[in-house]
Amino acid sequence: MAQARLDRRDQITGWAFVAPALILLGLFMIYPIVWSLWMSFQVGKGMNLSFGGFANIMRLTKDPVFLRALGNTFTFFIVQVPIMIVLALLFAVALNDSTLKFRGLFRTAIFLPCVTSLIAYSTVFKSMFATDGIINEALMAVHLIGAPIGWFSDPFWAKVAIILAITWRWTGYNMIFYLAALQNIDRSIYEAARIDGVPAWARFRYLTIPMLKPVILFTTVISTIGTLQLFDEVYNFTAGNGGPSDSTITLSLYIYNLTFKFMPSFGYSATVSWVIVVVVGILSFLQFLVARDRRRSA
Repeated sequence: MAQARLDRRDQITGWAFVAPALILLGLFMIYPIVWSLWMSFQVGKGMNLSFGGFANIMRLTKDPVFLRALGNTFTFFIVQVPIMIVLALLFAVALNDSTLKFRGLFRTAIFLPCVTSLIAYSTVFKSMFATDGIINEALMAVHLIGAPIGWFSDPFWAKVAIILAITWRWTGYNMIFYLAALQNIDRSIYEAARIDGVPAWARFRYLTIPMLKPVILFTTVISTIGTLQLFDEVYNFTAGNGGPSDSTITLSLYIYNLTFKFMPSFGYSATVSWVIVVVVGILSFLQFLVARDRRRSA
């Protein structure tokens, strides 16, 4: 009887500690998720909403701005994520070399954009890629171009500028994970391979890459999620319109415009947000599936 009373007291104490976190989780995460799902079935403008069933889903297939935003988002994902992952890995391998001089300086320089204020970062980046900015001046100085490029006025170059901005800002973030993983690999493994005459490229291909697979999967997933939710860079570099001519508009920016910029369409914007959720879920599942199959085959 006394033991049962003590167990009950321990349970009450445990729930007392957990309850505040559960309440906050429910109020600020679970409730908004459930409410946004319900809102995705509502049609109308502003607060004049009514249940519309699957009308918003049907509207997606006929909305040219949504289709353009979806295409742009996938373009950024397909091009930018592999570039960022490969660069982060190469930087980490270089910085893991104990013979490299000024490693701390290089590590700080690569990681600094991740922790820099977004306003300061955007201002510097826009000034660099302005028509009379340092990037155009440098390209003309080495005769790669004959006239300044309108980085934010041409649809193609605007996409290139956004990809460069994302890569510049977040490569260092992924690099830190690779660098930490590389520093935790037992040096004796490489020493044994070196004694056996295994060349450097083979050590990297058959030793380093397999041991980094969990980190590669993690960085790929978080980079995928971040890219599919891309908003900050596009909003700051294009004054919130995703220009020129919607060539850089993303799903997140379109959600913002539907909710705050135009006549609010809360139901339709909630539907677009769930498109991101579904796409992120499918891609993350496929990435985990591919990683699991490769581990089995190995």
